[in-house]
Amino acid sequence: MGDPHNQGTEAPRGIDAPRVTRWFEAHVPGAEPPLHFDLVAGGRSNLTFVVTDAAGTRYVLRRPPTGHLLPTAHDMGREHRIISAMGPAGIPVPPALGLCEDPEVNGAPFYVMGFVDGVIARNEADVEAAFDEPARGRAGLALVDTLAAIHRADPDRIGLGDLGRKEGYIPRQLKRWSANYQAANQARGGEPMAVVAEVRDRLAADVPEQGPASVVHGDYRLDNCILAPDGSRVAAVLDWELCTLGDPLADLGQLLVYWPEPGEFSALNQTATTMPGFARRADLVARYEEQSGRDLPRLGYYVAFAYWKLACILEGVYARYVGGAMGDDGHDTGYYPDSIAWLTQRAVEALDEKTT
Repeated sequence: MGDPHNQGTEAPRGIDAPRVTRWFEAHVPGAEPPLHFDLVAGGRSNLTFVVTDAAGTRYVLRRPPTGHLLPTAHDMGREHRIISAMGPAGIPVPPALGLCEDPEVNGAPFYVMGFVDGVIARNEADVEAAFDEPARGRAGLALVDTLAAIHRADPDRIGLGDLGRKEGYIPRQLKRWSANYQAANQARGGEPMAVVAEVRDRLAADVPEQGPASVVHGDYRLDNCILAPDGSRVAAVLDWELCTLGDPLADLGQLLVYWPEPGEFSALNQTATTMPGFARRADLVARYEEQSGRDLPRLGYYVAFAYWKLACILEGVYARYVGGAMGDDGHDTGYYPDSIAWLTQRAVEALDEKTT
């Protein structure tokens, strides 16, 4: 039979198959070697692998990119802690199965979750294959209902009260993403766009008053959720790496930025929500108001902030691809510079509109 730790196909970059297999045997009850590892395309920050054991049981492994890491990013222990707390709080997340903080095992810390079946709608083909029009309508409302549930969770009660500072969320975010933009741009040898700093300054000069702090996901969108096949509910919310405590309306602004309507451009080539049946942004806002009980008089500010933040995030992703840190997923990065410029301009336009 040979050594089961060394059987199977060659592992993708970012996985030391023999050592990870031994860790699975010691820490994940029921896992049967040999293990097969597949890199999941679509993630643009931490690396995600589907792990299949000899019995056909699937798991999900998350680890940081393989190259240079920006400060404060890619904290596996923190992400594992968050999903470990959110599940018992009634928020749909994959079950947390184990955390490895020893970089000797796989070159960097990683954690393992249970695999959740369902639909991840990354593009129009995914939507066409999985959802009819009524299911698409239900999916948008289900996303908002789950977002409101996340924001209703009391951080102190669920054990996340010390996850981050509760006050001053937007100023902290402006400082963080501005610094990350500069570091990423320098790392790839780019020329910083002056408008990024200009938008940051405009946002910093007019920050809305923050209400009670909630858990903020930080990157809440359609393809970061696994949906039931009929679109009626969210089976699991994924990618909690940007989660912290703060102003929940930042999540809603981000969701709206990621939700293009028919005929609109998408900076990330994510056009699933332009297909017939999906709710419009106004419907999502109305549903959030209903589910959360919040008034949204300055939602335009949060939309502008989300465009700016996403531009900064894309700069970091682009730098990691240029540096070879994101594995071999075949992703085309040629559109990134234009998308970063477009997002920043949309932030300017959102601030210029007198809806803030």
